Amino acid sequence: MSDLKKAFEAAQAAAKELPSRPDNDTLLELYSYFKQATEGDASGDKPGAFDFVARAKYDAWAARKGMRQDVAMKGYVKLVEHLKESG
Repeated sequence: MSDLKKAFEAAQAAAKELPSRPDNDTLLELYSYFKQATEGDASGDKPGAFDFVARAKYDAWAARKGMRQDVAMKGYVKLVEHLKESG
């Protein structure tokens, strides 16, 4: 297993143990990095306009279109480390 993959998995565990819940914008950022890192570009139908949560999550993920999966993993790890330090 690569060092990046190990760091990504460690960051996933650390994200669940943050001292305080991040704000919604930060949660969307985490979600978008995670989805891009694990699944690549957004796929499937875009949720309807009245499904606000699903739509926000999809839009955040879709905004990462074209980002390489390793870059998304690095972004996720960096964001979790920042949250741990500032939490």
